[in-house]
Amino acid sequence: MNQRLDRIDLLRAAAMLWMTAYHFCFDLDHFGLIAQDFYRDPFWTWQRTAIVSGFLFTAGLSQAVAVHQGQSWQRFWKRWGRVAGAALLVTAGSVFMFPRSFIYFGVLHGIALMLIVVRLTAGWGAWLWLLGALAIGAKFAVPLLIAAVPALDVLNTPWLNWLGLISRKPVTEDYVPLLPWLGVMWWGMAAGQWALRHRPQWLGSADATAAGAKRQLVTLGRWSLSYYLLHQPVLIGLLTAFVWLRGQ
Repeated sequence: MNQRLDRIDLLRAAAMLWMTAYHFCFDLDHFGLIAQDFYRDPFWTWQRTAIVSGFLFTAGLSQAVAVHQGQSWQRFWKRWGRVAGAALLVTAGSVFMFPRSFIYFGVLHGIALMLIVVRLTAGWGAWLWLLGALAIGAKFAVPLLIAAVPALDVLNTPWLNWLGLISRKPVTEDYVPLLPWLGVMWWGMAAGQWALRHRPQWLGSADATAAGAKRQLVTLGRWSLSYYLLHQPVLIGLLTAFVWLRGQ
């Protein structure tokens, strides 16, 4: 039976709480209650990068543990289907909320694809560190290559930009392409494999006897997908009610 390790869930919960605070501020801006530039201000763009990195790194850690515990492909595809289905729900909701910049390849779409790649490359060992570095480095190298070879500008089209081989960011509310983000999940897998061999205690315990705040955070980490899908509708609903009541 596959067991989850509590410190991985704690890391995931921390990313979820940070994401919630970020999205709450984003929603305040959307409703005109504050004025911030979430698309260009480094204060916000760097936070987004850190939050997404946290999601992907912990996803890599979780895959390392799953492979180590002998997770079957059948179980993998069952969990993968939930992520892919959730990604479709995000797209549907964003079409309603942002029809001109809806999410067609956001963090859940990216995770769904990267999970397959990371699972298939789990046996590559220490090479994952190098592959991760190359994937992340592509973010800086590809724009230079496209500038030098104009024919490669075709990679900027919506049908191909899920790869991340772009020189212009597409107009969408959330964009987490294969490159460079696969590098972060590869590093998570590599770090998890190293920890399982040399420092397994760093990943925590499967014992579910934690109490108080830690137990609540572990629970949040274990139900992160459900929380991810629900937190924005709840926040937007509350703010909609607040704006309506304020206008009465």
